[in-house]
Amino acid sequence: MQVELELAAGAVGDDMNAKENPFTPKAYLMRYWDKTIHNSLPKSPFLLSKASPLDAVDSSRFAKLAKQGTLSTTLPSFCSSANLFCFPDLSPSNRDDTDSDFAVYNNKNFTNYGSGKVGGVDSFKNYSNGEPVPNLSFHRYSGESTSHNDKFNSYSSQGQFINQRFDKYGSSASDGAGDFSTYNPDNNDLGISQFTTYSNQGNRRAQSFSTYSNKGNAGKESFSSYGNNGEGARNEFKAYLHDTNAMETHFKSYSEAAHGGANDTFKSYGADGAFPIEFFKSYGNGGNAGVESFKEYNLNTFIASDYFKTYAENSKASQKVNFAAYGTSISARPHDFTRYGQNAKGHQNQIDFKTYGSAYTKFKDYAKSGVTFANYTEGTPVPKPSSGSSVNRWVEPGKFFRESMLKNGTLMPMPDIRDRMPRRSFLPRCIVSNLPFTSSKLNQLKEIFHASDNSTMESIIKDALSDCERAPSKGETKRCVGSAEDMIDFATSVLGNNVALHTTENAKGSKQDIMIGTVKGINGGEVTKSVSCHQSLYPYLVYYCHSVPEVRVYEADILEPKTMAKINHGVAICHLDTSSWSATHGAFLTLGSSPGRIEVCHWIFENDLTWTIADLRG
Repeated sequence: MQVELELAAGAVGDDMNAKENPFTPKAYLMRYWDKTIHNSLPKSPFLLSKASPLDAVDSSRFAKLAKQGTLSTTLPSFCSSANLFCFPDLSPSNRDDTDSDFAVYNNKNFTNYGSGKVGGVDSFKNYSNGEPVPNLSFHRYSGESTSHNDKFNSYSSQGQFINQRFDKYGSSASDGAGDFSTYNPDNNDLGISQFTTYSNQGNRRAQSFSTYSNKGNAGKESFSSYGNNGEGARNEFKAYLHDTNAMETHFKSYSEAAHGGANDTFKSYGADGAFPIEFFKSYGNGGNAGVESFKEYNLNTFIASDYFKTYAENSKASQKVNFAAYGTSISARPHDFTRYGQNAKGHQNQIDFKTYGSAYTKFKDYAKSGVTFANYTEGTPVPKPSSGSSVNRWVEPGKFFRESMLKNGTLMPMPDIRDRMPRRSFLPRCIVSNLPFTSSKLNQLKEIFHASDNSTMESIIKDALSDCERAPSKGETKRCVGSAEDMIDFATSVLGNNVALHTTENAKGSKQDIMIGTVKGINGGEVTKSVSCHQSLYPYLVYYCHSVPEVRVYEADILEPKTMAKINHGVAICHLDTSSWSATHGAFLTLGSSPGRIEVCHWIFENDLTWTIADLRG
């Protein structure tokens, strides 16, 4: 077998740890380091810690299964043994006809739960709090119920990489209420929350999303066919996505063909966030006598993009839409209203834009009557933030700094450099070489990692592949690697065989003021090039590595300012040529300059790394 031959070759490494089985992936990595890297520097403990924990037997067994294409049959065992990131398969559905109180609960399947219930209350309090990878399913929950109330309070707080599905939740339900209070707060890399055909054909059922996904980062939430064909329903999104960054929200066919005064309220939606993208496709189409209110929507939001496509098209009889204080954001992104209100019937239709402000708004095929613009600031120049505290809401203090800051005695803020990703290990090369890693084999990857259609795991796999398959930037050389040996190969192909790996020692000092201690410039502080590697979210450990020309790399002791005690040893990289960077890059917003005019430095975050030509001068 290939793995056995591969491991046997060179089984007597010069400095093999006597306690390390010579046939493990870690032992093979140590020999590969000696074979490929031509200097006397110690092997990197950091890289060795990322080696696969599989023993020789399991490594050989899983490599055989991967080659045969049957690894999916033993995925739970593979994920556990190899230290991978996988969602657990859901347990059988929970169903109960009594009132239920779920406190401090996680990873359950609530398919058909509450369906057909009359009256009563189900409460989900502190559900999945603090769980890094909650996997939740509420398919057809409360379907066809009558006067049944559901409460989700402090649901999924402080989680990461969430997989939540509320498909057909509340469909055909009458009366009652669904209350999502402080849902998904403080989450990072949210994954996907899906509300597909949620409250479809519901009657007089109220849904409230209060402080939903506040202070979250980098997720996707989808409301598809939400409230369609509803009768007299009321939906409220209050302080939804407040202070949230890089969130993508889809409202597709939301409240379509709703009747009898369907009321939707978006109050303080997306305020104070950064880089949100919102899609309202076929929202309210064919609606009858409804009221939609967007109050303080995306207020003070940085670089927001909103797309209202075929919004309220073919609506009937007194459909009212109100945009109050909409879009007063610091933005250079589009607000696109395509076929908005077109072919609406009934002279009572009314669409109001009050104190609406964006110079980048497009109204294409817009309704010719029933539209009011009050204090609309079309053509007004977009305000640009300057350096200082005014941009700290969007760019974390200390994330970018000037090279002159890297000197003994400097007091400066340290950003949050903590690794927020799930802990994973590399796969041995004998396994990863037998797994596809291309968008053209997406279905095969979904089968291997048990990723259902439109699931969070599918999104994670697609996003990683898309990033890795993106064409390199001008002058960039890039490669995604899933084994430590592949990373060594890429680094040495760019820098030669005399290389060294540098990484920040730990995450201490994050989000507090620090003092710079002793500073050392790698290669004497001369201009050089490096290979930086950043983690990608994927079932096994994958790094996105790319060459970085014209940089200076520094190592610095990080001190606690009051006691002057050393708390960390950080690695910083300074980019000297920023001429190709975007003018809206956070570095220029923070430092108050523009592309090509200044150098920009940043820390290497926890569990990221950079390779340089080895500095043998001590």
